[in-house]
Amino acid sequence: MTVETFDGRLPVEWEPGAAVTPLAQFAFFADFLEVGGRFDAWIADCPLEFTSPNSPKKRDILGTVLLSYLAGHNRYAHITALRGDGVNPALLGMSKIVSEDSVRRAFEWFEETAATTWMQMHLDHCPFPILYSNCRI
Repeated sequence: MTVETFDGRLPVEWEPGAAVTPLAQFAFFADFLEVGGRFDAWIADCPLEFTSPNSPKKRDILGTVLLSYLAGHNRYAHITALRGDGVNPALLGMSKIVSEDSVRRAFEWFEETAATTWMQMHLDHCPFPILYSNCRI
C-alpha cells in the first residue's frame, strides 16, 4: 500500500508481529492531511508572525505541537521526547522538531482572540460540509 505525504509517496506495510508505537498509523493521517490540504491551510492561516531570521518556521512549530499532541503529550517538556524522530516530521513537510522553548515562546506571542478565531475556523471546516450538505434552506 502507498500513501501520499508531504515528503512524497510512502510505501506502508502491515506487520502483525511488529512492535506498536504511539504514532504507528501516522502515515495514514499525514496522507489525509496532505490530500485534503488541511495542514497547509492551517499553517497558512496561523496568526503567528516572526521577524527574526533565526526564528523557527511556522510549519516546524505547529507540526511539533501536532506530533506532540498525537503522541499523548500534555506538557511542553514532553516535546523533548520527539526530538529524535527522523521520520514523522518529514511526513508533514517539516525540516525539524523544534525545542519546547521555541514552542513556548511562539505561543507567548499568540493574541488570544486571533488564535481562537483561527482554530475555530479550522475546527468548523471539518464537520460543517457534512452536517449541512443535505440541508434545505
